[in-house]
Amino acid sequence: MLLQNLAFLFLNLVVNLAVSASEDGFIYNGFPGANLKVDGVASITSNGLLELTNNTSQTMGHAFHPSLFSFQNSSDGKVFSFSTTYAFAIIPEYANLGGHGIVFLISPTTNLSNAFPSTYLGLFNMNNNGNRTNHIFAIELDTINSPEFHDIDDNHVGIDINSLISNNSRTAGYYADDTGLFKTLTLISGKAMQVWVDYDGEKMQVNVTLSPLGIPKPSKPLLSSTVNLSNVLFETMYVGFSSSTGSVLTTHYVLGWSFKMNGIAQKLDYSKLPSLPRTRPKGRSKAKALRISLPLASFAFLLVIVAAAFFVVRRRIKFAELLEDWEVEYGPHRFLYKDLFRATNGFKDNELLGRGGFGRVYKGVLTASKMEVAVKRMSHESRQGMKEFVAEIVSLGRLRHRNLVQLLGYCRRKGELLLVYDFMPNGSLDKYLYDRTKPTLDWDRRFQIIKGVASGLLYLHEEWEQVIIHRDIKASNVLLDSEMNGRLGDFGLARLYDHGTDPQTTHVVGTMGYLAPELARTGKATTLTDVFAFGSFILEVACGRRPVEQRAPDEHLVLADWVVENWHNDSILNTLDSRLGQVYVVVEAEMVLKLGVLCSNPLPSVRPSMRQVMQYLDGHVPLPELSPTYMSFSNLALLQHQGFDDRLMPDLSYSTVSLLSGER
Repeated sequence: MLLQNLAFLFLNLVVNLAVSASEDGFIYNGFPGANLKVDGVASITSNGLLELTNNTSQTMGHAFHPSLFSFQNSSDGKVFSFSTTYAFAIIPEYANLGGHGIVFLISPTTNLSNAFPSTYLGLFNMNNNGNRTNHIFAIELDTINSPEFHDIDDNHVGIDINSLISNNSRTAGYYADDTGLFKTLTLISGKAMQVWVDYDGEKMQVNVTLSPLGIPKPSKPLLSSTVNLSNVLFETMYVGFSSSTGSVLTTHYVLGWSFKMNGIAQKLDYSKLPSLPRTRPKGRSKAKALRISLPLASFAFLLVIVAAAFFVVRRRIKFAELLEDWEVEYGPHRFLYKDLFRATNGFKDNELLGRGGFGRVYKGVLTASKMEVAVKRMSHESRQGMKEFVAEIVSLGRLRHRNLVQLLGYCRRKGELLLVYDFMPNGSLDKYLYDRTKPTLDWDRRFQIIKGVASGLLYLHEEWEQVIIHRDIKASNVLLDSEMNGRLGDFGLARLYDHGTDPQTTHVVGTMGYLAPELARTGKATTLTDVFAFGSFILEVACGRRPVEQRAPDEHLVLADWVVENWHNDSILNTLDSRLGQVYVVVEAEMVLKLGVLCSNPLPSVRPSMRQVMQYLDGHVPLPELSPTYMSFSNLALLQHQGFDDRLMPDLSYSTVSLLSGER
């Protein structure tokens, strides 16, 4: 009898463990000892949390239940009903700055090793995204606005089928049962939340519901869509999670998970769920000033006081910053100079990434977060316009696009301004075009870089809340991330204005060879002056030559004119970079060269918008029939017709004009 009682108690103990499962479902109240299939950086913590990503950048993690489930009736092909609920939390390294999200998915395989991190959420890559052969149904909790996937914002829930372009999506939140009002939830708040996904096989209807953890399931779902999964799901499939990070460090957790075929998933037992790690403020020295009462007459103590005072004064002078009252509101975007000084090892030359007309750029590693950054030091001798300039820099820090270098913040100190960006490990594009020690970029990579920069410019011109004119588009300002994707950076000269208004006249700034001719007359930078610079840029990438090259003391080769001349002689492909050999797509190469000439047209009205440029590059719209006639700088008749005086044309020397010490 005693043995029977012991056996019964042992059985109860096993049943009450965090994990229980059956042939048609399972429940995990925490994951201690869970037999999940995990890969990437995914792991189970010592206290039973499923950690999909840790504090590392550009990584992904997957976790699947090891058993296959029957999702389809083999006799009639109908998809069975299913239900799941899970508790999750997304904890970013910095408040209000996270990425990229968590996906619940039903997949025919547990091997997603070919997927990309960052915006692809560890689910697809640029080649298979949108393919019907994926056979994947997913619910995304997305914390980054990716325009290429038509995201509605940077805090949404979406229903995905074989693609990261959601069939339906809504801003994260829930409808309160007591008032019926919609309450927004911030996915990267670091707080635990719960998701319910219910699919009715008869009605072919999927409902997705979200709420803070502990609040009963709201009666009204956040998302409700009719979706026929019969052509998506196979007879047997796996269920699991996928998550990824980009440049910003973020940790993604699942606290508990329940799943059920042909029924309602069991409720999670909140009392058994593991606790989230406590977020701690960035480290500060715990040492406190010693308060020792010593005789004031002690000569030794006096020496210590004098030495300490000398050290403090010297340190304050060394790390002195310029901080005015109007900058208080920009606190989260402002870095301490001493943190940047330490991150770059005192701005030593061995941390120097590059230099130019606007300052020097150093690599740094922030001590507290171990995050790699690029720090640009720029002079600002004049205070005129500085308040407006910093306000614009802070606004630019809110940009989110996979083809833009993230501007993280700034610091002001004495006569210099420091801008802090994401670090791009592969450096600037111009090195791969002109440095013969670097590997040659093949045509496919060049074409993808051109499309990426075009997508980023379209976002700046039309898709953000304000119009942003970059004003310094060139190969040296296009940086390559770890996957060799092109990202447009260096927003030190960017100008912002509201949609539907005209930009204000300003001084001419930028780099010769990329400056639109009308700038010399009007001084007004517009989206079309950016298009002109983009035209010079894509010719530079395709031809492997600078927009203006000095052949002799008084002789220059204008790249656009040279391409037009070869176009006129039916030899336009001869202008391609010789290092490409014959390995390129003829139709794409010819289109890119002609598009570069079209964008570089001296007449602004002839140039396309960036939306039209993207349509040409994506192949959605054919390039218009063009003639090489009247397409170059050499045609002065066109320039004079536009009202230009050739005395106003800028000197075509490859130099940079800076405005940082003058008026903006």
